[in-house]
Amino acid sequence: MKVGIIGNYGHNNNGDEAILAGLIHQLITVGKVEKENIVVFSNNPSNTKDRHGVSSYPLLYKEGTVLKSGWKTIRESRKIMKHLDVLIVGGGGLLMDMYKRDAPLYSVLGLTGKFSGCRVAVHGVGAGPITTKTGTFFIKQLIRASSSVAVRDEKSKKLLQSIGVQKDINVIYDPAFSVPVQQPHQRSEQIRNVGVTAVPYFSNYYWPEPNPAKYEAYLQGMAQSLDELIETHNVNVTFFSTKYPEDVQVTKDIATSMKYHERLHILEENLAPEDIIEVAAAQDLVIGTRLHSLILSVNAQTPVIGVEYHQKVKDFMSEINKESYSVAIDNVTDIPAVFEKAVEEWGNLQEETESVSVSLKQSAAEGMNLLLAERTILG
Repeated sequence: MKVGIIGNYGHNNNGDEAILAGLIHQLITVGKVEKENIVVFSNNPSNTKDRHGVSSYPLLYKEGTVLKSGWKTIRESRKIMKHLDVLIVGGGGLLMDMYKRDAPLYSVLGLTGKFSGCRVAVHGVGAGPITTKTGTFFIKQLIRASSSVAVRDEKSKKLLQSIGVQKDINVIYDPAFSVPVQQPHQRSEQIRNVGVTAVPYFSNYYWPEPNPAKYEAYLQGMAQSLDELIETHNVNVTFFSTKYPEDVQVTKDIATSMKYHERLHILEENLAPEDIIEVAAAQDLVIGTRLHSLILSVNAQTPVIGVEYHQKVKDFMSEINKESYSVAIDNVTDIPAVFEKAVEEWGNLQEETESVSVSLKQSAAEGMNLLLAERTILG
């Protein structure tokens, strides 16, 4: 059995890399696919090959015009796909039209796989936003070409149904929950070590439509909140990143605005998913902004507070029944109040996080079992 994987890989976004690591782990351990029979279509094939130890080829070939690039991508991808049995499109937030290339690219590649003789599975993806006729058209074409469709949350399922998708849609948990954990979080008597991830919210070096005033307000709000935690609860703060190097810069900007520099530590390395889990497991609690900093922390059984920079963060905190441990990114000065709640409920919070971690790991593995159960896909 030879399996290809298509997704937003090779961009040093370690949330996406965690999805890929979990998906590869599932294919090998649950699907019994040999590692040498896994191929990943990546934005940076050499990076993907080095990180994950699998064969990798370009996701997109560029040659002059958009049309020429498209034809070359189809032509070159087909050379690989005709030797595959299964093509998995996933995971991550692939079914969207926020960025112009995504819906057409993933749809065309999925269709190329189908016409090359592959069975196509849309697997573990998020959907939305889908706001344009063009995006809707391409996403529906991809799903129509797929033998199996599985999304990562109920909201994605409902959105696809709302644009007219009539095919059966399964809901599974993010493959990143299958990334192995060597040493999970150990319960503590009190919160002393706090991990923090941030995003360059409205920054001029990252955000699609920058707003310097909003970025500065975000920096000051985070700095004020973290200083308050240090002052009131005597905690140590460790900044780490899942999107490299952009998130390293914003953590430095926040740290510059803080008073208690001696209680801060910034990890500037490009951390692999396994490294992020190790860092998260060493914290008592993680205040996470990037979705996969939250997912990998819960995977490590570390309690979390979510900062909602995107709807998917709010959705995740709801999925784990921890809405009360989540704050809107425009109200990060609410973090200390939520932290107080964590202090008051610390014993129960740790126990509940361990329980939900085990449950989500099992659910993530069941996502691969869905593929195995589909005679049209694997098995």
